[in-house]
Parts: sequence; structure tokens; C-alpha cells
Amino acid sequence: MTTVPGTEILNTILDVVSQSLLIPVIVGLLLFMFYAIISLGGLISEYSSRRKVEISEIRNAMSSISNPGNPQRIKKALGSLQIPRAYKEILLEIANTSSLPPRTREALARKLIETEELKIAKRLEKTDIITRLGPSLGLMGTLIPLGPGLVALGAGDIQTLAHNLTIAFNTTVMGLATGGVSYAISKIRRRWYGEYLSDLEALVETTLEVMKNAAPTTEEAA
Repeated sequence: MTTVPGTEILNTILDVVSQSLLIPVIVGLLLFMFYAIISLGGLISEYSSRRKVEISEIRNAMSSISNPGNPQRIKKALGSLQIPRAYKEILLEIANTSSLPPRTREALARKLIETEELKIAKRLEKTDIITRLGPSLGLMGTLIPLGPGLVALGAGDIQTLAHNLTIAFNTTVMGLATGGVSYAISKIRRRWYGEYLSDLEALVETTLEVMKNAAPTTEEAA
């Protein structure tokens, strides 16, 4: 069989490069597994301290915010509400802007909600990355040892073949495990944070409406 000149050199370079990636792949999988375990513990801790906000609580909160009819009394109404502290902090931030025009106040409210969305995205992005890269690194860890393993099989070196196959299987299992655990964590947290943002947006819109009606600007009065 005729060999194209330079092919052996290129194959040697590819072999060196691919084999040199094995250690970084294994280290990456170990780091992913460590972070996935830490995130799973964080998820359990978050679940144990999380209080689900019922729709009745949101309805009562919206009613309490609307009843005062005065932006200065919204703070007092918020103090007695049975809603998470994170909700109250954002609503109080909006309640302290009675001197701002309605459009400026709405822009601030959008910014506060966007800030919460960015915090959530930042919290989810690491497990989302592991969900994608974990199985990919596992596949790389599977394929890289197969080359030397096939060479060992051709030479009748069963011990080297078994060693490489063990590495391939272990990296596959670890990659799938990290991806699966991270996917479950992201899925559960995304549902929790979606509920949080939905409740927050409803309360923010109620607060904005109360302040707009109770404190019209000069432009609106004209």
C-alpha cells in the first residue's frame, strides 16, 4: 500500500497531541465530579431552607400593597407581609423612589428584575456548562485510550489493552454521571427561580401601579 509522503509525521503529531490530552481530560472530569457533588449538597441545603410561596400569599401581598393607596405607607405594609426577604428588599427599593417620574421608576424596576435574572443565570451557568462538557470529556476519555489499546491488541499485549479499556470505561461513566447530576440540579433550580421571578414581577407591577396612581407627576396632571 502506497503511503503519502508526510502522512506518518502527521499521524505521529496527531497521536502525540491526542495522548497528551488524556491527563487534562481526566483532571477536568475529576473537577467536574467534585463540583457536581458540591452543587448537589448546595441544592439539598437550598431545598431544606426554601419556603414555597403559595398563590394565596402573593394575592394577599398584592392586596396589602394596593390597600394603603399611598407610596409612603407601602413600606409599612411590606413589613407585615409573609413573603421572602428578597422580595421585600426589591419592593422597598421601588417604594423609596416616590420622587422619581413614573417612567424612570419603571426603568429602575426593570433593572432590578434584570439584575435578579443575571444572578440566577450566573448561578445556573456552571452546572449548565458541566451538563454539556461532562459527557464530551467522557467521550474524549473513552476514545483517547482506544488508540494505544488497539495497538496493544495487535501486538498481543492484553495487559496494556485491559488497562486502556479500564480508563475508557471509567471516564465514560464519570462523564455521564457529572452530566446527569448537573442537568438535574439545573432543571430543579431553573423551576424554583422561574417561580421566584414570576412572583417578583407580579409584586413589582402592583407596587408600580399603586405609586403611579397615588403620586401622579405634573405631566400626568396636565
